[in-house]
Parts: sequence; C-alpha cells; structure tokens
Amino acid sequence: MARLTTLFGRGQIVSISIILSASLIIGLAIFIYLDSTAPNTITIASGPMGSTFQNFAEQYKKILAKEGVTLKIVPSEGSLDNFHKLSNPKVAVDVGFVLGGEVNGANIDNLVSLGSIAYQPLMIFYHGKAKNLLSDFKGQRLDIGKEGSGTHSLVLTLLKANGIEPNDGTAFVDNISGDSLRALEENRIDALFIMGDSTSRDLMHRLLHTPDIHLFNFTQADGYVRRINYLNKLELPKGSLDFGKNIPSEDLNLIGPTVELIARKGLHPALSDLLLEAAKEVHSSPGIFKNRGEFPAPQEHEFPISSDASRYYTSGKSFLYRTFPYGIASLIARLLSVIVPVAILLIPALKAAPAFYRWQMEYRIKSWYRALFEIERNAFMHWSDPHKREELLRRLDHIENSVSKIVVPPKFGDLLYGLRGHITFVRSSLLSLKTETPPGSGISKSAS
Repeated sequence: MARLTTLFGRGQIVSISIILSASLIIGLAIFIYLDSTAPNTITIASGPMGSTFQNFAEQYKKILAKEGVTLKIVPSEGSLDNFHKLSNPKVAVDVGFVLGGEVNGANIDNLVSLGSIAYQPLMIFYHGKAKNLLSDFKGQRLDIGKEGSGTHSLVLTLLKANGIEPNDGTAFVDNISGDSLRALEENRIDALFIMGDSTSRDLMHRLLHTPDIHLFNFTQADGYVRRINYLNKLELPKGSLDFGKNIPSEDLNLIGPTVELIARKGLHPALSDLLLEAAKEVHSSPGIFKNRGEFPAPQEHEFPISSDASRYYTSGKSFLYRTFPYGIASLIARLLSVIVPVAILLIPALKAAPAFYRWQMEYRIKSWYRALFEIERNAFMHWSDPHKREELLRRLDHIENSVSKIVVPPKFGDLLYGLRGHITFVRSSLLSLKTETPPGSGISKSAS
C-alpha cells in the first residue's frame, strides 16, 4: 500500500478504493435482490386422470427430474380448463396443454406459446348407415365430451356451423368417464365424439372391429380447414390400423387442432428450454398422424410464439445450459447478472478515476493562483502604502505556509514547484517596491 501510495498518490488510491467498494456493495445488492437463478419447480395444468394430456405431463415430469427440476402436475377438466387456469393470475400454474380454438376472444396478452406438440384428431364413431355430413347427426343422441374439455368446445363449434344447436331436438349426452364406449356399443347413444392421437389406437381397433360402428369420414375436410384456421386436415390411410383385415377399408379424412404448450409470460428461459427438450423427446417419434421429428414445431395460431421458444427452434438451448449441468448453469447465470452490470459501471469509472484525480490535484494547486493574482493587483493599486504592502506580505506568508503542507505524488511535482516559484516571484516583487515606482504585472507574465 505504501508503494502504491508513493506511485499513484494517496488521493488516487482512495478514489479507486471508493469506486471498488461502491461497486462491491452494488454487486452484493444485485446478487441478493435480483434472483436470476432458474427455478427448480414448475407447475403444469394437464387434464383428467388417464387422459392424453395427463400422460404427456407424466412423461415430462420424468425427463425434467433428471435435470433436478420438479414438475408439479395439476389435474384439470381439459384444454379449456387449462386455458382458464393460465388466464387467471390467482391460479398457480406456469404452463399447460391448450387446443387451438379455445381463445374465443379472451384476453391472451399474458400468454405465449412454446409451440405445437401434437395433432389432436377429432374422431366420430356412429351406428347405422354411412353418413357424409355432420348435419346428418341432427336430432340424434350425441356424446360430445365433458363440458370444459377441448372435445366439447370444438364439437359445439362444428355442429353450430352445420345448423345443430342445443335444444333443437339433438340430445347431448354426458356419460360417466369410461362408460362412453359401452354406451355406444349398447346403442344407448348414436354417436361418440372423441379426440386422441397415438394413445387412441387401441380404442380405434376396438370400435372399428365392432359390427355396425363406423368412423366418420370428413369429406369436407378442406372446407373446414379453410373456414376454421386452427384446424388441420389429417389422413388415416387405408389399412393403417389393421393390414390383415384392411381397417380402415379406405383412406379417411379427419380434422383436428394442434395441441400447444402454452406458458405465462415471464417463464424463465432455462425452463422454456427444458420443457421444449422434454417435448422433443416425447413428441418427435412418428405416429399415425405425424411424421418423425414433426413436433414440437413453432406453429403460430392464436398465441404468439415466445421469443425464447423462437431462439430455441433456431439455435437450440442457450450456451450456458447447453454447456453446463442445469444447477451450475443457473448459478453462473446469476453471477453474470451481477458481474455484467457492475462491469458496465466499474470500467468507465476506473478509467475516469485518474483523470478526475489529476483534475483534483491541479485544482488544489492552481486554486492558489487566484490569491496570488489578488495580492499582485493590490500591490499595484497600493504601491505607495507601506502598511498595505506589509499586509500583503503577511497574506503571502500564509499562502506559502499553506502550500508547503500540500502533499502530491512525484508526477505532480512540476505543478507544486511552479507554484512555489511564483510565490517567491511575488514576494520579490513586493520587497523591491519603491514608493516612487509602480510595480509591473509580473506574475501574469511569469505564469504564462
């Protein structure tokens, strides 16, 4: 410290110390109050027990657990219920599975999409002779799913487009979960509307092997997709369920929305990446209605794709979380959140410290010149008054005594010695004054 003080001067060391101390305090405050660590817990709204959505959530939970992140699963009535939970800030959920078409004019300013993860085809199984139009189901007993489910909401929209509405003679039956298949087989309902993707293969096998039960072919699929923009046209190829028995016996057209992984704005980027990694592992395999690697995909419908999801689809996980384990990457991210803003303040401050210190030293030394100029001017004005000259000499002694106490580092010695020389010059001028000869303005010339 003594060597540094000799080299730079005590004032500069003090200035730098103050800057470093202030930066350290600011950094600690940011570290304590600005918690940028990625959370270790996330909550997802799934669906009814045993549903496709609940199955997805369970798979996500296992994958996230490998990274030390706990996924809390909140059961729900289905897609519409998930959307309501996400829209309500009082409900503690972060993400959820939502089907296209659930918005219906609601406020979604606080919600973003992480992308589409699957198709959700609508399948209609029915009794009797073949039907070509949805309007053919008017006046029949229809099981359109539980209220609050994505199936219920979509089917009401489709039926309304075909002139079928509640209380027009069509009966909407709400069977107990698990009883719908038996109700159709026992002819207690005329048609069953259900949604599903890969998990529906066994169900389709069972129903299509049942005599007199058919799967509705959406012959107007292209029209539906163009009229309702969140729907997709899906094809069930001939024989794809049973090659030996050629089921189905012809290519069938289906329609259905995509399932989107919807999150609240503010979801930590690292958690967004982890969820999409899990979605990639769960949904990238091929299925009846999808190709390998087709999902997850940044298909934007009613919800905007989040900036973090867009970055993931373009370049993958962020560098830290791609390079380090989740916990370590999270800690590094938090440290960087402190270091970067402090560095932004500290670097220019340290660069400015020497210039500020030099200005301070020059000010301490050159400020005495004002007093010297004042003494010289008074000496010129009162050159004939010996008492005034004595007073000016005493003032000069005071200045010289004060200047002798100034301590400066060697590199500012020229300024200090120059000041002392000018004090001596003014003293000589005062002592050499004669009552008959006015003095000249010597200090200004010498100083210049």
